[in-house]
Amino acid sequence: MNLVSLGASDLRVTPVCLGTMTFGEQVAELQAHAILSRAVERGINFIDTAEMYAVPARQETFGATETIIGNWLAANPALRGRLVLATKVAGPSRGMPWIREGQGLTAADIQASCEGSLKRLRTDVIDLYQIHWPERNTPMFGSMYYDPRKERTQTSIHEQLEALARLVREGKVRHVGLSNETPYGVHEFVRLAEQHGLPRIATVQNPYCLLNRSVENGLDESLHRLGVSLLAYSPLGFGLLTGKYDAGGFAGDQAPAGARIAKFESVRQGRWGRAEALDAARRYNALAREHGLAPTRMALAFCFTKWQVASTIIGVTSLAQLDENLDAWGTQLAPELLAAIDRLRWDTRDPAI
Repeated sequence: MNLVSLGASDLRVTPVCLGTMTFGEQVAELQAHAILSRAVERGINFIDTAEMYAVPARQETFGATETIIGNWLAANPALRGRLVLATKVAGPSRGMPWIREGQGLTAADIQASCEGSLKRLRTDVIDLYQIHWPERNTPMFGSMYYDPRKERTQTSIHEQLEALARLVREGKVRHVGLSNETPYGVHEFVRLAEQHGLPRIATVQNPYCLLNRSVENGLDESLHRLGVSLLAYSPLGFGLLTGKYDAGGFAGDQAPAGARIAKFESVRQGRWGRAEALDAARRYNALAREHGLAPTRMALAFCFTKWQVASTIIGVTSLAQLDENLDAWGTQLAPELLAAIDRLRWDTRDPAI
């Protein structure tokens, strides 16, 4: 894989990134270490995590993923300089008081979270530090519409940028990014950074897959014109685009043992658990098979080859899954298949938005 640049930063990463939110919940520490080592062996230099992981978020597993990665880095110190390590500061509480109280994301919150992540990751610097979700009232995680009556902003974007700038000045963070952001948010972060000489965002990490192409509804233009890179997460639609739920769905004896969306009710109640998302996934998976491709390969190749995507974040629970995902790199989808994918999107739109 050729390395790609993230935004205007000096970060150079592989176009496939190892996501880690399963570490500490579905994946025990030793297995997580094996996955991390295999990913590096296969050429991956980009690892993404977050303070709130593992997922589903629970007080008992808060910070567990960063701790697992930190232990692996401590056992493999020579690797740190070869890796781009990304993590995230959680946005407002969203019902998780063990992260922080209140609805804001203050400068003090950002500073404290960064200090905690550095300690758990056992590193001196975070290469890419991202705001996990906006402090503002925005539609995300399954919500479709912006409602100004629900505005709750307590901390301005300017204040957040100043807090991130302090971390950069202190040498604790190299570059900054966003996640689950809107076109407005991206423009405002860039505008204020340029106006006040503050760190310019390098990336935005948003969902992007066959079941959710909402990035293409305006955000892609913003990213392109502003020189900000997209990190695409959930390229397999939380497993729906692997085909493993095609026969039995999410519940009952037909669901694969240990599968995330079947195992966790909180996930099943979200955007990936919608009947419309499963129906659309079944249609995409059937289309892949009609063209002689495994559903996983088609879904990943779709993300891997889109001009909008700088790096695709893959999340796995086993070495076999990791190898399957990485083996999809280099797959080219025929023009007629891409046209069929677009026709299917016209029918189903974005059911997991």
